[in-house]
Amino acid sequence: MLFKWLFGKAKPIDMTKYLIVGLGNTGNEYHKTRHNIGFDVIDFMVNKFEVQMMDLKLGAKGSFSHKGKKIILLKPSTFMNLSGKSVRYWALKENIALQNILIITDDLHLPFGLMRLKGKGSDGGHNGLKDIESWLKTSKYPRLRFGIKSLEKTFNQVDFVLGKFTN
Repeated sequence: MLFKWLFGKAKPIDMTKYLIVGLGNTGNEYHKTRHNIGFDVIDFMVNKFEVQMMDLKLGAKGSFSHKGKKIILLKPSTFMNLSGKSVRYWALKENIALQNILIITDDLHLPFGLMRLKGKGSDGGHNGLKDIESWLKTSKYPRLRFGIKSLEKTFNQVDFVLGKFTN
């Protein structure tokens, strides 16, 4: 439970709530870049479930109900590498269990198009996941990684992840 991990004591948690966080960077220059694939997934869900997103403290947030569960969508406004503050804030504010948080992000080490879903794990060198782990005080939270690996043998990593997808 999130509260037990953060404060050493348990508080009642609403197990019918889920927080889905898409990682990315705010600003037009980052729109549709490889690094913003988490934002793109949230945008897809917003359209599919007709969710109204609102710019609130530390991010854009919206919600919808599905099969008796409340699904909260979040696009942190703290930039990718500082996402943990936003994740922690909204998880606590919405009283969400640690296992009911899903982080969606890019993964430079996975082949393009491959997705990997895990209930826990390392940050794999991803600064956004590293920050979330720091703020949540654990690496035991679910994450869905989308592979964006380059076919090039040598390339500038920063330019690549901040670059737009090609055909």
